Amino acid sequence: QLQLVESGGGLVQSGGSLRLSCAASGPNVHYYAIGWFRQAPGEEREGVSCINRSGRHTKYADSVKGRFTITRDSANYTVYLQMNSLKPDDSAVYYCAGDFLLESSDPCSLKAAQFWGQGTQVTVSS
Repeated sequence: QLQLVESGGGLVQSGGSLRLSCAASGPNVHYYAIGWFRQAPGEEREGVSCINRSGRHTKYADSVKGRFTITRDSANYTVYLQMNSLKPDDSAVYYCAGDFLLESSDPCSLKAAQFWGQGTQVTVSS
């Protein structure tokens, strides 16, 4: 079973930056694409960004394109989400999730995941 632990959330002013980390561990950890999802109170969960096993394929929600960057440190099984130019609408609990991919070149998805972290709160003040 894949274990995922997020960190790096916090309170930041509008226009500021945060970097979230997702540390993955467990059997076959290298078989998983990692995605970031977020959920604000009263809202549905939204796929924010994902990165495939090789790190060569990434995907972003339209709402964060040009502001967020996802990267992967495969040596340490950690995925980072650099969030710049943050807006109050970005406030949410951010979750990282693992999606099993058979091939390292398979693209990641913002809709599929089998294992989830506990979440980290991001609050952007106006």
